[in-house]
Amino acid sequence: MRVNDLFERITDQIVTAIEGGAGEFIMPWHRWGNGMGSPINAVSRRPYRGINTLLLWTAAEHEGHSSCQWATYRQWAAAGAQVRKSEKATAIVFWKTEANDGDEFRAAGDEISIDQRIVGRVYHVFNASQVYGAEQPAGATATLKENERISAAESFFGGCNAKVQHGGDQAFYLSCQDRIHMPRFEQFRDPASYYSVLGHEHIHWTGARHRLNRDLRNRFGTDAYAIEELIAELGSAFLAGHLGISLEPRRDHAAYLASWLRQLRRDTRAILTVSGKAQNAVDFLVSHAASCPTTY
Repeated sequence: MRVNDLFERITDQIVTAIEGGAGEFIMPWHRWGNGMGSPINAVSRRPYRGINTLLLWTAAEHEGHSSCQWATYRQWAAAGAQVRKSEKATAIVFWKTEANDGDEFRAAGDEISIDQRIVGRVYHVFNASQVYGAEQPAGATATLKENERISAAESFFGGCNAKVQHGGDQAFYLSCQDRIHMPRFEQFRDPASYYSVLGHEHIHWTGARHRLNRDLRNRFGTDAYAIEELIAELGSAFLAGHLGISLEPRRDHAAYLASWLRQLRRDTRAILTVSGKAQNAVDFLVSHAASCPTTY
């Protein structure tokens, strides 16, 4: 399968999923924070990144896979497991530079410019629910209990050191004051809803000029604002997988659906740009939270 064909297939899957869930204002990536976590390689234990995260989440949603672990046919065989007959593989894409003659590929997560001479290679992976003899590897991350999820999220967002002001009935990032506004914690139905919305606004926070300087106007024109919201939605899903929390769908984003669908239909590589920028934002938050003292 060519990489361009893969982009088209990913885009078609996302468009179909958005259209199917638009009536309820629920995107496909909202459904995989409930104990699933981020998809990881069952052998190396490395998490998949960027477009591969979205692709594997979508495949799991569509096919009903119950595990976050994936591996190639050969990797499962080397681990003593056997892919069931007639099981359908999921295609993912990895990248390397043309100058690199080795086999070291990096997961698609960063935005790729055309002049970098980066070559994509398609791999086919199977979920743990598609194989016989797949055992839980030693040291695998267990699903956190509710009080642990809250503790981990408090520590993470506190370490980011963003200015967060609570009060009112809206959640938003005010760029002119570089401040996140959130409803009070007690106004949310459950802790997971609060932290997922807080994660969404932190993704917006990363786009400030003195941070990642995320300017989408040249790439997406008049749809830039809506695409920024899509980045924040997808980034908050990535964060949910990282922190082990579930996501709260944002009902106020129904107005952006038309712009999202228009861009995805018009440009099959738009989803690569969006997922790459979402992954960059998450990487920024993860590194920032680890390097800053926790304050809350």
